[in-house]
Amino acid sequence: MEAGSAVLLTGAGIASGLVGSVAGLASLFSYPALLAVGLPPVSANVTNTVALFTNTVGTAAGSRQELRGQRSRLLRLAGIAAVGGSVGAALLLGTPSSAFEYIVPWLIALGSVLILVREPLRRLSARLSRGEEGRSRALPAQAGAVLLVGLYGGYFGAAAGVLMLAVLSLSASEPLPVTNAVKNMATGAANVTAAVAYAFLAPVAWGPALALGLGCLIGSRVGPVVVRHIPETPLRIAIAVAGLGLAISLWSGISAS
Repeated sequence: MEAGSAVLLTGAGIASGLVGSVAGLASLFSYPALLAVGLPPVSANVTNTVALFTNTVGTAAGSRQELRGQRSRLLRLAGIAAVGGSVGAALLLGTPSSAFEYIVPWLIALGSVLILVREPLRRLSARLSRGEEGRSRALPAQAGAVLLVGLYGGYFGAAAGVLMLAVLSLSASEPLPVTNAVKNMATGAANVTAAVAYAFLAPVAWGPALALGLGCLIGSRVGPVVVRHIPETPLRIAIAVAGLGLAISLWSGISAS
């Protein structure tokens, strides 16, 4: 790998780690950078997944304050997401990479809209989940949604964090930095599971993965600190707008092909 490519990927990794830990949009920078240095799409996809493993390490280190007291919740959500990530990795290795091409932008747009209208949906969710019967319905619904987002994260992963944040936001009354930190760990579990499979079974480009991963580690360590100091409503709107922008970009790519 040339020095220029290494610098480009490290810089893209820093941006990916920062944006990924803040908004769940790491692949907005990392995936195009891998394509720019000459990797074919499938290799870029699996290399991206392996490199983003360091996002989980960085965000875990930077979010210790928000993750205090979340152990049982994290174990439950990470376990479900990891199962989804395994299924997603199996799908990528066994099916054409274009299988989800048309649904991905719609999923990202849906997640972005859910984040924008989080407060009324939270109130509706709270009313529906009142009482023992309501709670018994809410938990399986959340588990199923986390499983599906984990599956998507293992398969492709662009804006999986936006989708996971939307799912978790509907059932949590905590501050956004806490939900964001939990989101990072849940999506990280899906990503790590898929990354292990790809490391052994897929065409990972290890030089680019290391350069990108180093940048991601730096950016993701800073991200939780940024979230901690930005007002919640502007941050939530920025995440949703960025997600919609990515969805529109992907729609444009589909129309052009």
